[in-house]
Amino acid sequence: MSSERFITARPLPEAAELTRRSIDLAQPRLGTAVTFATDDFFADKSRMIDPAPPVFYPDRFDDHGKWMDGWESRRKRTPGHDHAIVRLGQRGRIAAIDVETSFFTGNFPPEAMVEAADTADEPGEADWFTLVPRAALTGDGHNLFSVDADRPVRWLKLHIFPDGGVARLRVFGSIEKDWSLVAADETIDLAAMENGGTAVAWNDAHYGHPANMLAPGRAPVMADGWETARRRVPGNDWCVLKLGTAGRIERIAIDTKHFKGNYPDLFTLRAGRLGGETAPEAIEATSRNWPLIVGESKLRADAIEKFATTPLAEPVTHVRLDIFPDGGVSRLRLYGKKA
Repeated sequence: MSSERFITARPLPEAAELTRRSIDLAQPRLGTAVTFATDDFFADKSRMIDPAPPVFYPDRFDDHGKWMDGWESRRKRTPGHDHAIVRLGQRGRIAAIDVETSFFTGNFPPEAMVEAADTADEPGEADWFTLVPRAALTGDGHNLFSVDADRPVRWLKLHIFPDGGVARLRVFGSIEKDWSLVAADETIDLAAMENGGTAVAWNDAHYGHPANMLAPGRAPVMADGWETARRRVPGNDWCVLKLGTAGRIERIAIDTKHFKGNYPDLFTLRAGRLGGETAPEAIEATSRNWPLIVGESKLRADAIEKFATTPLAEPVTHVRLDIFPDGGVSRLRLYGKKA
């Protein structure tokens, strides 16, 4: 085990509410990549979209100087400023952007601006439009900007003035999938993150966010799933997930990979439609009365279980997963056809 000391960044207080109704479009598991930077001498541009919180190692140095967890350009000695280009893995609408500068104190950029574009190939100069106007940044913390975007985007350009370091770039929003390209008879994972699925309410996410269950592939580690704290009171844990589009769910797969002594004993799955409910309490009250599409069923440790669902007369927009009494699920797949 390494004896190297490290410090973890403070979380963004608003993140819980943002992630309740959106996802980070900049996460690499969706295919997002930093494709260009004018300069990343001190810290590689790819670190800026690492999904893990930034860390600081007081005693870590490399051939270029102090090792920093983020993107950092060298001190600029010529006119102009630095910028980086990010290609989102999934086209989406953006609600907010966090330009995080954790651990950058005397070396953070005083100002930043974000532009966006929506082109299939790398944008030309005429394709860019302003998403976040040039604004002041604070060091060693979060700089959260709300975005009133009226169109989906595929590309981002982060300008920093004139140089410096950005620990993380978080892009909160929703995936804009073109469902007209999906045939009516095609079976698809209606809740997959890349198809626009997300989590809208839950009672506990102590160890992992419920939206993790909708991520691509099987979970590489236990933390990349939904896991609740050990339950010490009566009842059970639950979450409500939004489908990418209304549809009819025909079968499901639920995966407890990595969860061995901490998987749920039982689960149920309900499905329905939400109206104007947005508060977690209202969503919980409505969803507990939805019809069951998978009745009470046993789970096994570190395994994939598959179930056929009970057909419902009407298409659904959301599902409610109840786990008994608590524990962790790494992935949930909801296969069916769009309405």
